[in-house]
Amino acid sequence: MIGQKTINSFFSPVSKKRISKDMTEAEEDAKDPKKLKSSAVAPEASGPSPAPLSPGQLDTIARTFPGFGESWREGLSEEFGKPYSKKLMDFVSEERKRFTVYPPAEDVFTWTQMCDIQDVKVVILGQDPYHGPNQAHGLCFSVKRSVRPPPSLENMYKELVSDIEGFQHPGHGDLTGWSKQGVLLLNAVLTVRAHQANSHKGKGWETFTDAVVQWLSDNLEGLVFMLWGSYAQKKGAAINRKRHHVLQAVHPSPLSAHKGFFGCKHFSKANELLKKSGKSPVNWKAL
Repeated sequence: MIGQKTINSFFSPVSKKRISKDMTEAEEDAKDPKKLKSSAVAPEASGPSPAPLSPGQLDTIARTFPGFGESWREGLSEEFGKPYSKKLMDFVSEERKRFTVYPPAEDVFTWTQMCDIQDVKVVILGQDPYHGPNQAHGLCFSVKRSVRPPPSLENMYKELVSDIEGFQHPGHGDLTGWSKQGVLLLNAVLTVRAHQANSHKGKGWETFTDAVVQWLSDNLEGLVFMLWGSYAQKKGAAINRKRHHVLQAVHPSPLSAHKGFFGCKHFSKANELLKKSGKSPVNWKAL
């Protein structure tokens, strides 16, 4: 394990506030719409179940990672004791002492609190948290209700209006309603320095979130992975496509949405695939 510290100490927020000038999104996908055709592969037999943890192990993880969803702690317990994990926590702790870091400490693992790990049925992969005040709250593409929806999310709403009958812009950017239905909104990197996109890239978060994707691929079946943009598609390269459905398109960024995101109909396709797998569809209008 990673010593006597708790995740609260690693992610404890600093008292200094920094003022936001604007908000931008890190996009890598504007120039390469190639190889982004949607594909769906039917699932096969399920993989092995994770080995059960002892009460002592579960207690240690709970004390070290408070606020981390219990079922997720159990599924991902092996990651918490690896050397990269301690280095990552030390890095984020030091960053919070020196800079403003988003999202707030209590929101870093929001994605583990919305539903149990076994109940995930759709996975949307993002890259980096929003780096402006009050934006990031632990769900990719989502922002708090008090914040204007960023451009990529606005484009997602435009696609939903054309794809899902009766969908209307909710007037906010909080996607919690999806997460509670089993839609995992997972960024590759879970923290960022204020106003500095990708500032926590390459510090260990990618290894951790790769493990999340791998666990889902190995232990569940019939999931729908939405991979938008080259970054998400590279991160999803290890997904078992014989057991899961994979939908691919360009990123919904204004730089690339017109090159294949608009008209991809991933939201309705996801529901069709879930039904074929015997799962309940997502009510995309429930926001």
